Amino acid sequence: MLGHREEGALTVARDGEVGGGSGAAAPLMSTAGTWTCPMHPQVRRDGPGACPICGMALEPAEPSTDQDRNPELLDFTRRLWVSTVLCVPLLLLSMGGEMLGLHLVPAAVSPWFQLALTAPIVLWAGLPFFERGWGSVRSGHYNMFTLIALGVGAAFLYSLGATIAPAAFRGTAHTHGGMPPVYYEAAGVVVALVLAGQVLELRARAATGRAVRALLDLAPKTARRIDASGERDVPLADVAVGDRLRVRPGEAIPADGTVIDGRSSVDEAMLTGEPAPVPKAPGDRLTGGTINDTGSLIMEAQAVGADTMLARIVAMVAEAQRSRAPIQAVADRVASWFVPAVVMIAVVTFLVWSLIGPEPRIGHALLNAVAVLVIACPCALGLATPMSIMVGTGRGARAGVLVKNAEALQALDTVDTLVIDKTGTLTEGKPKLIAVEPVGDIPADALLALAAAVEVGSEHPLARAMVEGAKQRGLALGRAEGFESQTGLGVRATVDGRVVAVGNDAQMRGVGADPRLLLDAAERHRVAGAGVMMVAVDGRAAGLLAVADPIRESAQAAITALRAEGLRIVMLTGDGQATAEAVARALGGIDEVRADLRPADKARVVAALRSGGARVAMAGDGINDAPALATADVGVAMGTGTDVAIESAGLTLTKGDLAAMVRARRLARATMANIRQNLFFSFFFNGIGVPIAAGVLYPGFGILLSPMFAGAAMALSSLTVVLNALRLDRVRLEPGR
Repeated sequence: MLGHREEGALTVARDGEVGGGSGAAAPLMSTAGTWTCPMHPQVRRDGPGACPICGMALEPAEPSTDQDRNPELLDFTRRLWVSTVLCVPLLLLSMGGEMLGLHLVPAAVSPWFQLALTAPIVLWAGLPFFERGWGSVRSGHYNMFTLIALGVGAAFLYSLGATIAPAAFRGTAHTHGGMPPVYYEAAGVVVALVLAGQVLELRARAATGRAVRALLDLAPKTARRIDASGERDVPLADVAVGDRLRVRPGEAIPADGTVIDGRSSVDEAMLTGEPAPVPKAPGDRLTGGTINDTGSLIMEAQAVGADTMLARIVAMVAEAQRSRAPIQAVADRVASWFVPAVVMIAVVTFLVWSLIGPEPRIGHALLNAVAVLVIACPCALGLATPMSIMVGTGRGARAGVLVKNAEALQALDTVDTLVIDKTGTLTEGKPKLIAVEPVGDIPADALLALAAAVEVGSEHPLARAMVEGAKQRGLALGRAEGFESQTGLGVRATVDGRVVAVGNDAQMRGVGADPRLLLDAAERHRVAGAGVMMVAVDGRAAGLLAVADPIRESAQAAITALRAEGLRIVMLTGDGQATAEAVARALGGIDEVRADLRPADKARVVAALRSGGARVAMAGDGINDAPALATADVGVAMGTGTDVAIESAGLTLTKGDLAAMVRARRLARATMANIRQNLFFSFFFNGIGVPIAAGVLYPGFGILLSPMFAGAAMALSSLTVVLNALRLDRVRLEPGR
């Protein structure tokens, strides 16, 4: 990015190109596996090193819990300590006489002592900077190391020449001993300051991955497997699909699966962002990495290793952290001409000071030109966007918001319209029996048992709700014989010698029953959004059953919060208009309702809103939502939905709860605000730093910026950007949280 041209899809690999993916994770700070650049994710190598585009240290492409230290950090720390130790006597020799009256050695030999102290700093401690600077010149990707190498190299070579051949510098002012001035301290201290900035930056960059490491740490190292020989702890890698596992109180769930025995509550906060433990009983699903509370559970493993939700979340977060937001194009455009422009400014600075500056002209010219090169290092500009994206996506993962790519996060920040699918998003997506109303002499439970016995073999959602309702009441279902299904009417069968018909009013009339006794109650339930099935027994109307898809408990509060975020809410559904309007009334805050829609219709509604100038986010969970999710500016999939919906979306809410949509919106706004702050810091530092380094304040105020202060300012600018990005890790996504 920090070069003079765009690179497109450049891929750099050592020992063959290594692709990405979400398979086995490479160690987080290891020398093995695939390594990539945080600013240029297309750069991939088989080991640590420097990015050939920006020169920054590469990072592991896949996260891991491996705690090995970063080899670059270890190396730079060692170089920093050596250069710091040598800089102390170097500063005393070069500046002690003038500032403190300390003349430790004769002026004639002082340059040689300074050379002896500076050479290890520049030629060994600063060697990586020269290697990367030379690499940038060869590749044409000019970056911060281009400027560092030029600035430090110029100061060191000039001083070396003045030390070896002082007679060649007769045109410059001389020190007390008749020797030309040397600037070893500028070269040495700048190297030490740049190393200090790099060490601080590397440490801060490592902190951006702590959210992913926290997710990885959720997985236990062992599981307690139950087999024919009893119970024993086995490595997690040995657990296979179908294994029966015991999860004791306080332990992490070792794999995705289903409870087959026991009852407990499970803390799913790290995956969903919700603090309340979730009750678990036989038949309920468990997610690997969540924490069992007080009860003991026996579970059957259904997904292990890379197939678990936790592994997929880690892979998605790692991929999102390497993605590029469109706003980064601003930094790219600036960087394409930034380094060449800075070199030109440094050349002009040198010429102006050497021609019209005060004595010593060459000395002032050199120091000011070096200060321009050092302070203008564009590292902060390059870090501005990637650091915020890395921290923001990690923060989202802890709050139950999975970001597929940075573009989706930026799009969500500008959204003004939220389109929501009703079923499975605003409602639970699982119809439940809500009422049994008999009108004859058959009691409610007996009526339900007869109707459920007829419907027991049906796959219709309303039929399943009736059967499940009967089971929850502990009713015994008789055996249905002579089952018949009439399309558009309903079903009928003989149960315990009685002819039972279930369906609409036309079905009632078809079996000779009078539906008028049921019409008022049926209309009341339909207006409230419920589905109604009338029941006739032996040709007489016996009552009705009402089934509804319950509204999610958090939906109303989420709609209120989203409206407070300035969003217009549009509800889409394939259900009838009456049902849709009933749900909208119950929720409140819905601006528009579109009902009786097919999947293609939902996509057309989203496209029409966008063509009208709206910035649209679409939230849904089913296969029928996939076209609309792909059509929206940003699609938001419910984590409880289908794989097709999740693949079509830019963000996924792991719990499938609309309350997480509020967190997603606030995360997007906080991340983009953070990026804009970082870009401002970057432009601000360079905007005021370069002119000051060039000497614009000297004519009026007599102020010059030493290359040492320029180096400190450059390091501070990079560190400011990284530390500001790390603030996202603590951003509040919910009131009071």
